[in-house]
Amino acid sequence: MAEDLVLGLGGTVDYEIRWDAAVLSALAAEYEIHRDELNSTTPIIDERALVVTVLAFLATGGGGERFVLSSEIIERFAARFDTAVTLGGTGVRAGIALDRIGVPTVQHLVSIDDTVRRLLPRSMRVVSSATRDTLDPHLIVQYPAGTTVALADTTVTAPAANRVILANDAPNREMAIADGLGDALAGAAAFLISGFNTMQDAALLDRRLDDLVAAMQRLPREALVYYEDAGFYHRSFAADVRRRLLDRIDVYGMNEDELQEYVGRPVDLLEPEDVVAALAEVHALIPVPALVVHTACWAVAVGPAAGRHRASLESAVRTAATRYRVGDGCTPADLDATARLPRHPGGTVVVAEVERRMPSAGVAGYVVDVARPTTIGLGDTFVGGFLAAVPAAARIAAEVAVARALAAVTPTA
Repeated sequence: MAEDLVLGLGGTVDYEIRWDAAVLSALAAEYEIHRDELNSTTPIIDERALVVTVLAFLATGGGGERFVLSSEIIERFAARFDTAVTLGGTGVRAGIALDRIGVPTVQHLVSIDDTVRRLLPRSMRVVSSATRDTLDPHLIVQYPAGTTVALADTTVTAPAANRVILANDAPNREMAIADGLGDALAGAAAFLISGFNTMQDAALLDRRLDDLVAAMQRLPREALVYYEDAGFYHRSFAADVRRRLLDRIDVYGMNEDELQEYVGRPVDLLEPEDVVAALAEVHALIPVPALVVHTACWAVAVGPAAGRHRASLESAVRTAATRYRVGDGCTPADLDATARLPRHPGGTVVVAEVERRMPSAGVAGYVVDVARPTTIGLGDTFVGGFLAAVPAAARIAAEVAVARALAAVTPTA
């Protein structure tokens, strides 16, 4: 029986800075940055442009991913802060979430170095297309709600907590598919596809899709294929990927930022009419069996197969909320503690109305109030929680939970 969870397509080394508004204020003064310059789409050709981009996101409470001209810009900016080195990428973070409950995964990677070897959980088996060691860090800037940064002419205050990802990562731009992926997929119960969003060459993307489609011929027909959209550097590429893969995607996931990019307007996530209209519009564009949109307030699957994923949505929301509370080091006990928290009242209203109006299944988010939340990797962790409810993963997690319980009560010699 196929049991492996194969997660891809690329992993990253992340520099997670500790937020310091005073450092950003000093940089804004040094570079004489004014309020009317803030633009989240400005080309990041130097450190000044990077600061402008971060502050533009902060001013709206938004999040996203942006390309940086060189890794040296990232290194220079990160050196101004206390920085933690972690692993990222949707597949890797989803796999870390699964590792915490005892579920092993197969990771498809496009780059590797000693940092990855040191930090990757031992439960993960790697299939890699890398031919040599490389390090191209992703800068992760997490800012808390209410933080204020002084500009040259005014101040900006974040209306919500969020994160910005900035990178120049050649292996993930090239996204070479490993020769061994097809063999790995032959034993897969589920396959996660993500990472094409960072590619910038249309012809190369087409070749990589050829390689991926060929590898997927080995995938058992009953295997679940989960595709996570992520923020495309070139939004037109998203349609190219859909054109090639849509007929094999079972679940197509995105967050609220990507939802709003697709509909081309802001969406009030607590206004049921607005949410219903946006979900209907995006599902018409992406007619998959289950279109999943995840936000802090709610997660909803829309489509003819939505109902069969309710347990996965519940698991996903709980897992992401737990990461928000405690970060990477979450335990099964932390997941249990999250399950006892109250549900988001506005999210509950939205879910009820969406389920009344269209074929769907939804779960309200949790009310989580912590001083220093983890905002990076929530979507990735959501995916890991979703896949934890795949029957093969759920069975392994249950067996591990029983073994842990027995070990806790069995006296040692």
